[in-house]
Amino acid sequence: MDLIPLPPQSLRVGQVLEFSIRDAEGKLLIARGQRLEDSPKVRALIELGAFVMAEETREYQRAMAHKADTLMLRGATLGEISRVRSDFSARSERGQAQAPTDERAAWADLLAHSHGLLRDPRAEDFLPRFETLIQEMLRRVRQHTDATLMLLIQEASQEHQHYSARHGLLCLCVAELCARQLGWPEEQRLVLARAALSMNIAISSLQDKLAAQQERPDEAQRALLSGHGDRSAELLQQLGVGDALWLQVVRLHHEAGPGPLEGRSPAEQMARVLKRVDIYGARLSPRRSRAALSAAQAARAAYLDELQQPDAPGSALIKSVGLYPPGSLVRLANGEQGVVARRGHSANEPLVAALLGRSGNPLSEPVLRDTRLASQAIAASLAPHELKLRLNLDKLLKLY
Repeated sequence: MDLIPLPPQSLRVGQVLEFSIRDAEGKLLIARGQRLEDSPKVRALIELGAFVMAEETREYQRAMAHKADTLMLRGATLGEISRVRSDFSARSERGQAQAPTDERAAWADLLAHSHGLLRDPRAEDFLPRFETLIQEMLRRVRQHTDATLMLLIQEASQEHQHYSARHGLLCLCVAELCARQLGWPEEQRLVLARAALSMNIAISSLQDKLAAQQERPDEAQRALLSGHGDRSAELLQQLGVGDALWLQVVRLHHEAGPGPLEGRSPAEQMARVLKRVDIYGARLSPRRSRAALSAAQAARAAYLDELQQPDAPGSALIKSVGLYPPGSLVRLANGEQGVVARRGHSANEPLVAALLGRSGNPLSEPVLRDTRLASQAIAASLAPHELKLRLNLDKLLKLY
């Protein structure tokens, strides 16, 4: 039996198997065609990896390639094509294959999934696809918090393409961390995560268009932006969402006014957090008409409420992601420049990967700096365009 290894994190809960999963001796664990349900056994397979038959993998590759080609010839939408994904890639002339271990490829897949889901939602499969995406994102936030933040903030700060999907994923991540900081229970955090990703679903296409245009929104575009919370909730209902709390949070995410969280309904509390997270994510993201702000500038914009008063959502945001979150850029007291790799014990003392030396020349490898030390303290927060170096995310991911 020609078995090949399936690396950790290659499977996902909710996935329908196009191949059988086996142990190292070839014993069948889960048969082809089964859906991976959330269970201790499945979570162990996701975390530890398993084995598949090489021939099944090659058959799957051929089938997926043929299906994608057929869809493209038919002029299918990006959303349809993005759902046809290969979980394996050919690796050798002998036809062997292995699951992709490239974390950036996995993120590209998540982004494509999000983009297709938000831009081209279909009632017949929206809820299961949406829930699979939510659970995958929450798993990443839970297990690899700093790496997830680093990738999301770097991705969001560098590109204006697919703005709506990037923004939704970043808001989901930050909202989950804020809710944890506030001590909210898991069921409330799950509703918040769903609302964070779907709050702008009615204007997803418009958001992408606005991010790509030089001009300010015209009158027609401003009219579409107005009241989009209500329209997003209506669209979600049409797509099968029946959770009244989820829908109400989406409706209120621009409407809940300033003031203490105490005494408000759960929907209003979550809407207040989402509004602040929405502002924060938008400031970190560039548009063709303006550059992204530095992390410190984005934090200042999101820390105070509309009355310029500190409050619980702003405090939770800064405490959970830091003044300089992973993925943001900084200059150190010693003159080096780099990217924040991990949050620290305090909001202004993260672990930084230095990328440029004090002379301005690139370092051959990222060098970790402890900003608690005076010589390595953060001297300035940098906007993305201020770092004259293209980041090598593959090297940065090796730090985690």
